[in-house]
Amino acid sequence: MRNSDVAAVRAFNRFYTRRIGLLSDRHLGSPFSLTEVRVLYELAHRDRPTAAEIGRELALDAGYLSRLLAKFRKRRLVTREPSKTDARQSHLSLTKLGRKVFEPLDRGASEQVAGMLKPLGAQRRARLVESMATIQRVLTADQSYTLRPHRPGDIGWVVHRHGVLYFQEYGWDERFEALVAEIAAHFVQNFDAARERCWIAERDGSILGSVFLVRQSDTVAKLRLLLVEPEARGLGLGQRLVAECIAFARAAGYREITLWTQAELLAARHIYEKAGFHLAGVEKHHHFGPEMVGEVWNLTL
Repeated sequence: MRNSDVAAVRAFNRFYTRRIGLLSDRHLGSPFSLTEVRVLYELAHRDRPTAAEIGRELALDAGYLSRLLAKFRKRRLVTREPSKTDARQSHLSLTKLGRKVFEPLDRGASEQVAGMLKPLGAQRRARLVESMATIQRVLTADQSYTLRPHRPGDIGWVVHRHGVLYFQEYGWDERFEALVAEIAAHFVQNFDAARERCWIAERDGSILGSVFLVRQSDTVAKLRLLLVEPEARGLGLGQRLVAECIAFARAAGYREITLWTQAELLAARHIYEKAGFHLAGVEKHHHFGPEMVGEVWNLTL
């Protein structure tokens, strides 16, 4: 890393923050800071988000965001409704007053940028916009993804990619794909939204990975079908998917999570161990072709 590169980026940051007026405590002449306006923007453009979703999107400290939202509620700009699936979470939305307050801020931001672009001419504007897109692509390459619930088409993808990847990388035959299809079909046909969930990781419309948490008993949940595409490995995605399962299981009232994996899946085993799971049992088998060692891992919540 060259010091000149660091200095160049810092110089650009100073120039741009000054140019678009980010140094003022009152953004666009409003009584709100830039951070407060960004939170209002997320509330205006998301469908009943949780505070956790906004915090992840804006990389805000949970305590700071909580105080900010409390300030908004006191001013009757935001309302919250308890989640039906997670007692610890609430869904947030702007009130009628909140939208009335936000709309001139949003309009003012657009007018400010339009005023900056207008003197440039068509060619210079195009160069500027493309340069900004390049910066965004470079800084987010192989890093950005979103998590969402499953929707039609995802279950077929899960079955297909498990069959293809595990054959390519470990030589497992079509019996493994059949098992995945059975697990996935059972999930859909018996889905309990309060106690079960599927997470799909996605970037630019392409699926990068998935995981399921299903009910095994009233007190035990089972983590199933963790998969991360080769192109997304190294992003911490597997660890994030497992963390989502653990958080959901705790909120749903489970006391334990169990899972079945194979000894040769070293990356997955490392993720489970790091998350606090412990090895509870092993058994040799030939279910998918080659000789394998199946492992049961458990986590007490």
